[in-house]
Amino acid sequence: MSLDPAYLDYPKRRAGMDHDLYTPSSMPSRKPIAWPGAKAVAVTLLVNLEWFPITPEDAPFPAPGHMVTPYPDYRHYTAREYGTRVGFYRLLDAFAKASVRTTIAVNSAIAERYPSIIADIRAEGHEIIAHSTDMNGTIATGISEADERALIVQARDTLAEALGEAPRGWQSIARSQSWNTPRLLVEEGFDYMCDWVNDDLPYLATTEAGTIVSIPFNHELSDRQMIAVQQHSMESAAQQIGDAFDWLVAEAGRFGGRVLPFTITPYITGLPYRMAAFEQLLDRLAGSKHCWFAGAGELVDSWRSQSG
Repeated sequence: MSLDPAYLDYPKRRAGMDHDLYTPSSMPSRKPIAWPGAKAVAVTLLVNLEWFPITPEDAPFPAPGHMVTPYPDYRHYTAREYGTRVGFYRLLDAFAKASVRTTIAVNSAIAERYPSIIADIRAEGHEIIAHSTDMNGTIATGISEADERALIVQARDTLAEALGEAPRGWQSIARSQSWNTPRLLVEEGFDYMCDWVNDDLPYLATTEAGTIVSIPFNHELSDRQMIAVQQHSMESAAQQIGDAFDWLVAEAGRFGGRVLPFTITPYITGLPYRMAAFEQLLDRLAGSKHCWFAGAGELVDSWRSQSG
C-alpha cells in the first residue's frame, strides 16, 4: 500500500527549523542566567499525580502505565492506586524532611475524587499544575480542536475550583501535544508548559495567540524511564541525578545557571524499598550550596525577570 502524496506535503518543511514556535539557540550564545542566592542549579521536582480509569481508551493512544491485561485489570489498577493511597504521602514526608517545595502535576480527577490530597498538597506549600483530566485524557494529532480545548478547559476549571485560582502550568499526558496545543494553552490562560525536552533552561515559544514558556523536562530524568523502563534501582537513579547535578554545577561556571528537572511517580518511587535512597538524594541536593529547589512557577518567574 502506497502513501497518499499529500502525506509528505508539509508547508513549513525547509532547511533548519520546520516550525515557527521557537528559533535555534545554542547554549554558548545565550545571556547567562543567575538564580536567586547565586545558586548554580535550579532543581525542579515534578510529581505526576494521576488517576487511571480502570478501562483505558486507545484513542488517540493509551497512556503510559495504563491497564494492560483483560479488564477489569485490578492488578495494575490497584498498583497505580497505591500511589495516591500510600506512595504520595511518603513523598510528602520526604519533601518536608528536606524542606523541599515541588510542583505537582495533577489530573483534575484527583481534585474530584481525592479532595483531601489537594488540601494536603496546599498545606505543605507545593505548587499544583494541570495534568489533563485523567489518564484517558490524552492529546495527539487526530483529536479535534474542539475536543482538545474542552479537555484543557475542564482540567483547568476543575482545579481552579479546588484551588481558588487557575493553575499557571500544564503538562500533557506522555508530554504529547497536537499541532494546536501550545496555542490553545495560551488562549486558555496558561503561562508555561512542561512537555518539551530539548534544553536545560526555560525558553519562550510563540504561537498565533501569544507566547508561552517551555520548561524542558528531560525524558531520561524520570523514575518511570530509569526504574520502570530501564529497570535501574533507585540507588542507580539517585546516582545518575547526582552525577547530572555535579555536571550542571560545573557548566554553570561557564554558561550561567542551569536547571535539573526530575519527574517522580508516586506508585514507583513511593514504594518502601526505594524511599531511603530517594531521601538520601534529597539530602545530598539540599546540602549543596549550589542547589536551589525551585517550583516550576518560581523558575519561570526568575527566568522571565532576566530574559527580557
